[in-house]
Amino acid sequence: MRETRTGRAERTRRAAARRRKALVITLCVCLAMIALTAVLIAHYFFPSRGDQPVKVTIEEGDSAAAIAEKLHRERIITSATIFRALAWLQGKQGKFKPGRYTFYTGMRFGEVFDMLEAGPQHQVRLTIPEGLTVSQTAERVAGAMDVSAEDFLCAAAEGGYDLPLLPPQNAGNLEGFLFPKTYDLPADARAREVIETLLNQFKVETSGLDWDRAGELGLNPYQVLIVASLIEREVVLDAERPLVAAVIYNRLRKDMLLQIDATVQYALPEWKEVLTYEDLKVQSPYNTYLHKGLPPAPICSPGLASIMAALEPAEVDYLFYVATGDGGHFFTADYDEFLRVKEEVQGD
Repeated sequence: MRETRTGRAERTRRAAARRRKALVITLCVCLAMIALTAVLIAHYFFPSRGDQPVKVTIEEGDSAAAIAEKLHRERIITSATIFRALAWLQGKQGKFKPGRYTFYTGMRFGEVFDMLEAGPQHQVRLTIPEGLTVSQTAERVAGAMDVSAEDFLCAAAEGGYDLPLLPPQNAGNLEGFLFPKTYDLPADARAREVIETLLNQFKVETSGLDWDRAGELGLNPYQVLIVASLIEREVVLDAERPLVAAVIYNRLRKDMLLQIDATVQYALPEWKEVLTYEDLKVQSPYNTYLHKGLPPAPICSPGLASIMAALEPAEVDYLFYVATGDGGHFFTADYDEFLRVKEEVQGD
């Protein structure tokens, strides 16, 4: 039976419709693949790296899925699903080495894969106590790692670090910002990497503080850090930190010399435990026996307790304090009483 003209036209129309449908499906699949590729590339290369170090243990026998969940839970990667997909596409499953790793939040997938394939780096433990200067910190680093004190000091003076609290004119002075803590660092870390780790820790530790309090105290945040450094060098007992902070602010308000021994010790060419009257005359902008107001920069890196005390001083009228010889101090607002107690202590 002959096909009618109408039948042929209908068949042609249906074939064209099928071709259009196939083309649309193909385009949709291509667009989906492009979108997926773009997402994978974005996650692989471009997530913004965070500041927070995170330690993760990869156990022997952990699957790529288990590793992905651990990393995603700690916010090291943005997606466990994409991690698994990339691991499968690149044939990395089964190549990840067990061990203890130090990652950072928001790392690139490529960085994570490289670390997991290379295995845990040999690490060294670096302890930075409260109250160290940059120079003293450099010596600590040199004693624990393959970084010379000279290289550390040069890297510190280079500047270019992300520190919103640091005034531009002090860009090469990191005094006050090398946060005291115990760190586990790669044994082959360079000086600048070590410094950035300490600075990042400062930002992490102080991120929750109310720096707006500085204005209420008549200072800016950097000056509050200077006060904290004075507290750190003057105080042993935590309970006394807000009291010493109060003395500093009270004397500043009365336009009195601060007369803090720790500023003289910082100004001297070499550290001296016991100061002489001649030492108190050392010519330096840091010498608070000669110059009113605060020193131009912190004199050490304070711990969190001293920074918090500088932001929240005790509500007392004390203007003087004297060391009592047992690690504590006697506080008073009366100068004559201060002299009497000082004489008694020195007489002992």
